[in-house]
Parts: sequence; C-alpha cells; structure tokens
Amino acid sequence: MIRAVLFDFGRVISAPKPPHLFHLYEKELGLAPDTINSIMFDSPLWQQALVGKLGMSAFWQAIGPQLNLTSQRQLATFQQRYYRDEKINLTVLGLIKQLTKNHQLAIVSNHPPGLKRWLEDWHIDNLFDAVICSGDEGVAKPDSTIFILALKRLGVTAPETLFIDDTKEHVLAARALGMYGHHFTSAAELQLDLETYGILGHESSHI
Repeated sequence: MIRAVLFDFGRVISAPKPPHLFHLYEKELGLAPDTINSIMFDSPLWQQALVGKLGMSAFWQAIGPQLNLTSQRQLATFQQRYYRDEKINLTVLGLIKQLTKNHQLAIVSNHPPGLKRWLEDWHIDNLFDAVICSGDEGVAKPDSTIFILALKRLGVTAPETLFIDDTKEHVLAARALGMYGHHFTSAAELQLDLETYGILGHESSHI
C-alpha cells in the first residue's frame, strides 16, 4: 500500500524552462551559446548553495561577473527576471491535487534555502505535508539521509512510499532504500504510472 508520495521540485513541479529562453539569456548577456547553465549550475558554488553553505545572495554576487553582470542593478534585474520566468507544471499540479485526497505528500528537493518561498508564491504550500529542502537540511540527494528524513517526518516506511524525480540517480537511491521510484520524463508518463500503481483516481491506495 502506497501511503505517501515524494516529489522533486525542479523540472517536475516547476516546468523546465524552454531552450529558447536560455538562448535569449545568453544573447542578451553576450555569452557563448549553451554556456549559461554550465556557468550557473556546474559551479562548485552552486553545490555549496544546495546544502546551505552559501546563501543565494552570495551565489549571485559570485557568478555575476561570469554572466557579464557588472553592476548591482544589472544583477538584481536579471535575478528577478530569471525567477519570474519560472513556471509551474500545471499538469503535474493537477495530479498532485488528486493525490492529496488519499495520500501524504512531500517535496524532497536539492534546492538552496528558501524553497518554501516558491510554494507560497505559487499558493501550493498547503498541498504538502512536508518540505525537505537540501539547503535547509545540509544534505542533498542522492544521500540516503535526506530520504530517511522525509520518511520520518511523514511517519511512513520506505515500502509505503513512491518517489518521483527527473534525475535517475536519485530515483535509484530511493529504490535502494525500498521505495517505489518513478523517473520523471513527462506528466503524461507520470499519470500512467500513478494509474498503474492504483493510487490515482481511486478511493484506495493499494497496488
């Protein structure tokens, strides 16, 4: 019986930004094509931010020059735009709302401190029984510690839990603990899997 469902946040609940948007950023910033994600997210600074060792303000200050943002005003303007361009995956949101009827839900995300701000801004914070953010906990997926934290906060066991993530390594780590795991590629595939498990559109949560 699946009693709880754990969701990743980025590129699952939040929709992936389309490639053309990153190309537009790069063009406007004067960056080489296909470099902005590497500058931002392949940086050791980002890894520090993910476990709360570096604040987001310090992170942006550090990478600003690499993005050709040379003034505080430029940096603030781009940062606000970057966040504003984040959108929720409405189809996934619809699935989440269905699952709230019979299941405990949580987010388990590799994200700098402040993830709850997104949930509050999008008015979806009330849909989740727990939010486990790597930046707040000081540990990131695929470390088993973060999954165990989620299980404890929901009061469920691994075999009673389904974990959903777009990173296969994270899904495999959850499965190694005894959870069910779904490697997210699309909302349509997720819906099919939830129906296969028997936890969507049914009063019971048996599989």
